[in-house]
Amino acid sequence: MSTSTGASGIDTDSVRELLSDRKVFPGLPDDLGADAELVLDSLGLVWLLHVVEERYGLVVEPTDDDIAGLTTLRRLTEYLRAEHLRTEYPRTARKGGARDDA
Repeated sequence: MSTSTGASGIDTDSVRELLSDRKVFPGLPDDLGADAELVLDSLGLVWLLHVVEERYGLVVEPTDDDIAGLTTLRRLTEYLRAEHLRTEYPRTARKGGARDDA
């Protein structure tokens, strides 16, 4: 059930592994499905973003709207991948994968 991400290394399996710390995310099942409801509290989100920065070198500062959209493992993974693309390729990557050919 892995989602390929190319060079970023961020896929559903790697994000699921980040969410596997039961001290931080005690209510999440081990077999968290990609589209299962995901509710992150503020402490969990801060910890997750810290680990993403440590592991992938990706500094993410989500807006309130971004946070409201992080409702599944799939959406969280897509958000992190999009942020990676936005920071690595700021002129060619846009939210939703649109390209700026100008």
